[in-house]
Amino acid sequence: MNQPVIVYIFALVVVLTIVSKMLVRLQLSRAKHGSLRGHSKWSRRVARRVPFFNYDESIFFVSDGAPESIGQQRRLALNSLETAIKNKCTKTLAYCAELEKSVSDVQFTSQYRIPFPYREVLPQCFKLGSIADETKGSKIKDLDGNWRYDLSGSYGVNVFGYDFYKECMDEGITLTKQLGPVLGTYHPLIGENVEMIKQISGLDEVSFHMSGTEAVMQAVRLARYHTGKSHLVRFCGAYHGWWDGVQPGVGNTRVTHDVYTLADESEDSLKVLESRKDIACVLINPLQAFHVNNDAPSDTGLIASERSTGFNKQQYSQWLSRIRQICTQRNIVLIFDEVFTGFRLGYRGAQGFYGIQADMVTYGKTLGGGLPIGVVVGTHQLMKRFKPGQPAHVSLARGTFNSHPYVMGAMNVFLKRIQTPQIQTQYEQSEALWNSRVAHFNQRLQAEKLPLKISNIHSILSVSYTLPSRYNWMLQFYLKNHGIELSWTGTGRLIMSFSFSDADFNAVVECFVQAAQQMQQDSWWWQSPQLTNKAIKRQFLSDMLTAKYPLIAGLLPRPLLARKQPQLTGITLSDENNFKKAG
Repeated sequence: MNQPVIVYIFALVVVLTIVSKMLVRLQLSRAKHGSLRGHSKWSRRVARRVPFFNYDESIFFVSDGAPESIGQQRRLALNSLETAIKNKCTKTLAYCAELEKSVSDVQFTSQYRIPFPYREVLPQCFKLGSIADETKGSKIKDLDGNWRYDLSGSYGVNVFGYDFYKECMDEGITLTKQLGPVLGTYHPLIGENVEMIKQISGLDEVSFHMSGTEAVMQAVRLARYHTGKSHLVRFCGAYHGWWDGVQPGVGNTRVTHDVYTLADESEDSLKVLESRKDIACVLINPLQAFHVNNDAPSDTGLIASERSTGFNKQQYSQWLSRIRQICTQRNIVLIFDEVFTGFRLGYRGAQGFYGIQADMVTYGKTLGGGLPIGVVVGTHQLMKRFKPGQPAHVSLARGTFNSHPYVMGAMNVFLKRIQTPQIQTQYEQSEALWNSRVAHFNQRLQAEKLPLKISNIHSILSVSYTLPSRYNWMLQFYLKNHGIELSWTGTGRLIMSFSFSDADFNAVVECFVQAAQQMQQDSWWWQSPQLTNKAIKRQFLSDMLTAKYPLIAGLLPRPLLARKQPQLTGITLSDENNFKKAG
């Protein structure tokens, strides 16, 4: 074979290799969701470049193009609501304000309750969270003695009602108090707990941790250890804890190269799972079926009225079934992250709810019977942390407080209680019950001609807004004034416990209706032909670009504020005229 032929063959091999890699890369790109959420690295880059800007009082009340008369009505309404909340919550607000100085979590949540351009003018009492000293049934009481229906759900812990968990904790401590906080040595209750968890999960072995995030970290580590593969797959918008290994986008300062963020319910994503050889595991957050390819809804992101949630159980079950089949064929570990949904969707959690058996399951939240816990359950093969033939090749995972006796006690009481006929009957009826309740909720809202719609997955609800508005985030404060306790994410996720009776639920509906009616009367949902979701987003983009590049302010469209005196800078919206003169 002469030299030119060898060169041609070599060149052909190089070209084919490059083309092959390009096709693989193209396949991966097609499997990503088209939004920034689906492109983690780009979302981080964009997030770093979003400038802060602030609507001062001249714009705050009329940022939707409303006339000054409506703005004045809103201003008076906000002052009245501020006075009412201050009068009701004097002690609670004072305590929160003092706490904010020293607790970073409080500082963060105080800043991220509403879209950021409005937060400087928003009264301080609206930004602060709650301090509570008592719960009873479905209600929670603040320091001023105000009882509210609790729709925060303690971030998912409260499945069965606070009284249920207080009893689990008290009885659990009674069972273990003779041992006290002994660590490393196990309390004998651990054996019963393990057997019950194995029966519920359908898996073989258990490891205990102190949080859901820890449990997910361990599950992913073991999947990589046993498959010898590097990458994990998560789906767009899904949350799996704050560990940077499963949160590659905004909020994570470490660049990750071993996570594929794919589009949920996408044929292209299935092709990636079928073809790539480097995927160790697929992480499923079952709650993602409620807002496919979107982040968990929060009032912080209520720029317009395009929040969308909805649930199709049959469709999502079929999707998970296809993933299950591919994972089995391709030696990919299927991990159900049930930290939030476990023991809420059913006795066997999402596995029973969707009819899918996972290879590993992570639990947390409610399983501790009211105390902190993270649990990993898996097959014998996947849970082993060492290889018999390779004594130095181990997968380390320990935690000082793993299997704390008091946690084991509360967990033991919890697991035994949910096996009782009463709770099992409740599980059998709960899905239909909550669907019926939400249908009634929507009928009531529709009858009152309020621009709200409720969607749900089981006992987790979300509020959508049916008219274009820039002020939907105000509803959370009206709800608080009318006896509803929300988490800091606002109306995006309402987590209700099974302790809500029909009477309780109907009372919540009435609180919602009254709060929304007052908000409507105060003109926050004022409408005009120019006020569309598209116009709102264009106005927001224009304001953001003006704050970033003030010299181009006069060149940008202002669909809602064209009639207003221009008022935009990167800090406030009061000096745009000066920038124009400078230009």
